Amino acid sequence: MAGFYQKHILPRFIGCACGTKPIMKQRAKIVPKAAGDVLELGIGVGHNLAFYDPAAVTGVTAIEPSAELRAAAAVALRAPGLRLDLQDGVGEALPFDAGRFDCIVCTYTLCTVGDVAATLREARRVLKPGGTLLFCEHGLAPDATVARWQRRIDPVWKRIAGGCHLSRPVASAIAAQGFAIERLDTMYLPGTPRFAGWNEWGTARPA
Repeated sequence: MAGFYQKHILPRFIGCACGTKPIMKQRAKIVPKAAGDVLELGIGVGHNLAFYDPAAVTGVTAIEPSAELRAAAAVALRAPGLRLDLQDGVGEALPFDAGRFDCIVCTYTLCTVGDVAATLREARRVLKPGGTLLFCEHGLAPDATVARWQRRIDPVWKRIAGGCHLSRPVASAIAAQGFAIERLDTMYLPGTPRFAGWNEWGTARPA
C-alpha cells in the first residue's frame, strides 16, 4: 500500500498542494528573476517552469529524486524555447562541479530534503562567486501559538505529505550556511491554514 501511495497518490497530492493559487502567486514573484545558467532544486511536478524567462535564462538544470515527479515535470507547461535538463539527484549531493551555476532556484523544497544544512552547503558550492540564490519556502512561523501547532502536526503531516516539514526555519537556515540575504519578504499566505501558510522569500548570495 505504501508503494502505491508513493507512486500514484502522493505525486497528485504534491501537484495540488504546491499548485494552489496563493503558492503560484509566490512562484511568480521569484522565478522570473532567474538568469544565466540555472539550477532548480527539487523541481517537483514543474510548477516553476511557466515562470522562467527564456530571454534571461540560458538553461535550467533541475534535480528531483522522484521518478514520478520528474515524469510530470517533463510535460509541464513551460515557455517556448526554455532549455530543460531533468536529472535524478538529491540536494545533499549535487552531481555538479563547484561554481558552475549563475543562479539557483529553491521553492518549496527545503521542507522535504533530508538534510537542510547539507543541501544549502551544496547549493553554495555549485553557485558561482557572486551568484544568486532565489528562494521561496514555507516554514516555522514567528508566532508561538502557530509554531506549537506546526510541531504538533509535523509527525502526521510528514507521513502524508512526502516528508514535508512544517516547522523548519527558512531564512536563518540559509544564512547559517554561508549566504548573505539581500532581500527577505514574509507573510502568511491568504486562504491557507496558518500552520502551513507562513512564507519567506527573497534573494541571497554567497557571503
